[in-house]
Amino acid sequence: MAKTKEISRRIKSISSTKKITKAMEMVAAAKMRKATEAVLKTRTYANLSWETILHLAQLSQSKNEVLHKLLARRSEIKRVAVVVITSNRGLCGGFNTAVVNKVRESIKKHQAPTDIVLMGKKGAILNSQGHEVVAEFSKADLAMSISETNPIAHMVVHDFLSGKYDKVMLAYTDFVNPAKQIPRIKQLLPVNIESEDEYLGVVGQDETVGTKKEYIAEKAKKHLQADSFVYEYTFEPSPSEVLDRIIPKLIEIQLYQALLESNASEHSARMTSMHQATEAASDMVSELTLFYNKARQASITAEIAEISAGANALAE
Repeated sequence: MAKTKEISRRIKSISSTKKITKAMEMVAAAKMRKATEAVLKTRTYANLSWETILHLAQLSQSKNEVLHKLLARRSEIKRVAVVVITSNRGLCGGFNTAVVNKVRESIKKHQAPTDIVLMGKKGAILNSQGHEVVAEFSKADLAMSISETNPIAHMVVHDFLSGKYDKVMLAYTDFVNPAKQIPRIKQLLPVNIESEDEYLGVVGQDETVGTKKEYIAEKAKKHLQADSFVYEYTFEPSPSEVLDRIIPKLIEIQLYQALLESNASEHSARMTSMHQATEAASDMVSELTLFYNKARQASITAEIAEISAGANALAE
């Protein structure tokens, strides 16, 4: 009897956990739908704006002159800053671990003193691993405005121009689909035209999950490039005044799009994780119910055997 009571308590406990994970899965699914809608609306604009920066950098290189300090490559990398976007809460599988591991790989690759700028509480694990966190910014579950990333953009642009950092990287998670998210490291400053991984959210041939890379290339060729020449820009009132405004704004757009990608990835990962937890709880309840029935049947059989033995003894 004691064994059946213990199994019954475990079944009730796991059933309660199952209700919680199911509720969390539904909440994450609702947030994921909103985050996915937001990320798909802005992808094309963010990628074409990045293509504009790349074209300005290409134009600067072709003329052997620096159009703006944010486009200038440093001869020596003395210090690097990495902006890391993680979640505020756990229960989202390997979402945070994947992006943190990507950051650690990038730090080893650059072999230069690196400062960490956090957006999301779970990135604080980097501090316990010996990496210096110089700033931490709050992060909402659903980004509503580009103003949420403006403080980070202003800080990294200012620190790069002042010479504090020679390179600024961005670590985030690219949203592919609800079942797949890819951690990425993107170089924000200085703009690198030789990078093979320059677009946010461009994930392949499936048009249903976002913008295709071929689409971006086609638009860039039509509006930004030509086969035989490079377009000249006319800056009014002056190149420095125009670029002082436009390039920081385009950097802000990249940070905001990375935040949207990360949010969509986080809620997708949490939904998947909670769905798996719910299924695991269901399997455990089924297995424990089977054990409960077997134990109960064994208990009943033992009681019947004892009654039969007692009856036989009285009959004798």
